[in-house]
Amino acid sequence: MPRVERVGLHPIGEHALFDEIGGARNMVASSGSGRLQVLPLSIPDVKSIVAPRYADVRGFVSETFNRRDLAAAGIDFEGVQDNQSFSPRQGTVRGLHFQLPPFAQAKLVRVSRGSIFDVAVDLRRGSPSYGRHASLELSANGGVQMFIPVGFAHGFCTLESDTEVLYKVDHYYSKPHEGGIRWNDPALAIGWPVSAAEALVSDRDSELPLLKDFGSAFVFENRTKAGAR
Repeated sequence: MPRVERVGLHPIGEHALFDEIGGARNMVASSGSGRLQVLPLSIPDVKSIVAPRYADVRGFVSETFNRRDLAAAGIDFEGVQDNQSFSPRQGTVRGLHFQLPPFAQAKLVRVSRGSIFDVAVDLRRGSPSYGRHASLELSANGGVQMFIPVGFAHGFCTLESDTEVLYKVDHYYSKPHEGGIRWNDPALAIGWPVSAAEALVSDRDSELPLLKDFGSAFVFENRTKAGAR
């Protein structure tokens, strides 16, 4: 089974607060609109994020993106484009994708239907976690989002049929700057919840290069432009 970093939620009134993960404590951003819970994953620049849900007999309402609250939590992210994917089949794999500079993208990923195993791989030269990955299970019911800064390849596997994934990016799509790493490269040691024989993968993604054959244009900085301050 893959190692998935799970976030425990405790209902407190209309809010839900994270448990500690790996000894890291909550970073809670407060504003007039509510509270945002943010936690670093195993690679600290990758974050799990939960916005509060306000429920009544009709269901719930949630602010899924608030730039001011993200900035208060140390995430400098200005989304300019929203993308949506729909995957009818469980076990569909998309990734591992990125855009090269100067069109590199940070991403805020969430699921509006179904669930996914979401992965970010560090491609920043000089990073202590280069070639390592952080993973998180995202679902429509859970409401957890994953923030992936510039310098990471992103991919996911659907855990349910008819899954919809929404992701906001901070730079516009540029086909000439598309890039990727093969999703099942053994060097990445990602514990995907599906085997290569069972996965539904595009021809393009199946032919992406291995990490050892990739010359990264991303450089690690202690304070990344799209990472936590």
